[in-house]
Amino acid sequence: MFLDRSYYVASVLLLGVGTYMLLASRNLVKKVIGMNLFQTGIFLFLITSAFVDGGKPPVVGGEGPYVSPLPHVLILTAIVVGVSLTAVALALIVRAYDEYGTLNEDTLREVRGDE
Repeated sequence: MFLDRSYYVASVLLLGVGTYMLLASRNLVKKVIGMNLFQTGIFLFLITSAFVDGGKPPVVGGEGPYVSPLPHVLILTAIVVGVSLTAVALALIVRAYDEYGTLNEDTLREVRGDE
């Protein structure tokens, strides 16, 4: 019984830790890590929701129950988008560090306010 819900608990924990890191951290790299944890929590939740006990892939010739392939396809697409988003975010962070010499959000806001 607990093992059935342990994946939901893990996904909620990942969502919570990711949200906390996004909101509480002032370091831009930690915000990106929090964004990735949040995203992983969503992936785990969707995959767990699509799980069917004893389910098989919907291939011709098999008997049911079948597992819907839609969540898996959506997750694969989301992984590609997530990797791209992380790469762009890290590139922007490197550019901001080269320009201003800091990764602290508050310091960047102060420096940008002076310009």
